[in-house]
Amino acid sequence: MSGDGSSIRVLLVEDNPGDARLTQEAFRVGRYPCLVDHVTNGEEALAYLRREGVYADRRRPHLILLDLNMPRMDGREVLTEIARDKRFSEIPVIALTTSSSPEDIEACYRNGVNAYVVKPPEFTVFMEKMRSLESFWFETAALPEFRLLL
Repeated sequence: MSGDGSSIRVLLVEDNPGDARLTQEAFRVGRYPCLVDHVTNGEEALAYLRREGVYADRRRPHLILLDLNMPRMDGREVLTEIARDKRFSEIPVIALTTSSSPEDIEACYRNGVNAYVVKPPEFTVFMEKMRSLESFWFETAALPEFRLLL
């Protein structure tokens, strides 16, 4: 799917190192080859998408996993910026967060999130959810192809 024809590019926006490692591990042991790039806050996520600074050589992701509660610029703000920018609005965004707040869920869907997933605290349940995400997004759904370095 990527420019090299073999990997799905995922941008993981997550400030918690443990959650980031767990998510990366879930993709590492998954059924599909994924390149997971990890940033720790919303400002870095936008710089990555815009290919600014240290992210100038990065390719556009096929999928974004976005935590909501982060310092500096939270996931809600990132989601709003992605939705506003036509260059990025077609990238599927999955909110992957500990928040089960109805207000957060409603606000995310209003602002264009494609799926909202609450992170379970149990390791095995988390891995099962990640397998379900992988199955849906990489087998059932059709992800946009990004052939150009935009």
